Amino acid sequence: MPTTSNEKTPELGLDGSYQQSAQMKAVSRLLLPLARLCLAHGITFAAVEELLKQAFVQEADALEPGAAEHGKVSRISTATGLTRREVTRLVKSEVPVRSVKTPVSSEIFARWTTDPKYRNQNGAPSVLKRQGQAPSFETLAQSITRDVHPRSMLDELVRLGLVKYEEASDKVSLKRNEFVPSRDAQQMLDLLGENVGDHLTAAVENVLHDGNRHLEQAVFADELSAESLERLRPLFSAQWTALRDAMVPVIMDLIDSDRLAGREQDRRMRIGIYTFDDCITDAKAPRKGQISRRFRNTYLKDNSK
Repeated sequence: MPTTSNEKTPELGLDGSYQQSAQMKAVSRLLLPLARLCLAHGITFAAVEELLKQAFVQEADALEPGAAEHGKVSRISTATGLTRREVTRLVKSEVPVRSVKTPVSSEIFARWTTDPKYRNQNGAPSVLKRQGQAPSFETLAQSITRDVHPRSMLDELVRLGLVKYEEASDKVSLKRNEFVPSRDAQQMLDLLGENVGDHLTAAVENVLHDGNRHLEQAVFADELSAESLERLRPLFSAQWTALRDAMVPVIMDLIDSDRLAGREQDRRMRIGIYTFDDCITDAKAPRKGQISRRFRNTYLKDNSK
């Protein structure tokens, strides 16, 4: 029967040893897939070390936004453990954080798959004429932006392997149901950084603020077969499709109403779902006679209630 994990947290020693051990264990778990990504793309440790130093300096500086400028280097050096000389160098070469802007191609794809005007009677994305009155690809693209010509956006979606254009009929159709640009490694890496970056930021903020900031939950189970996982995959996909189809029209309507009301539109959000499966290692596998925790639900805190 599904249960909520309620394991007791080990007591913290006077020297803070458990807390430090738990922190380092969490950091190590986060760094392993990052190391795998870097090695796969030929990124050296020295390059990542420089980025990590810059991140430490940037976050340490952000801890006291109203502090006096003259003591900045000393404060950052104390917080990070880096030398004053190193901090001075990094402050001068610090790269500002870029603002996250959703690709126009992604916005077009989202509206095409969720807006009733661009879906057929079965609820699937319609085959659209390239030009003309709605519903057409031209009106779809212009509903997102008029800064980019619709034909340029069509060419981009075709290049990404997301859209098929039939020149003979002058019609456009989607080739897949999810925005996964198979022919653009750069955009895939951008999505990786933005999706995982926001997810990790949400989880970290929950840890630092007693779980009151973001909804961040997961269900996890063991003792499954490969065949069982294959049976679960359609359920994962269906749940995501239902969530996306419900949320995107509401969000777009809210954006439009904010614009019409003249409200300051200075907030952003990201809603996601992920699945992961792997083999159980010997260390994690239940020993003979041991009762396994087969199904668990864990979360930092659900503040949606």
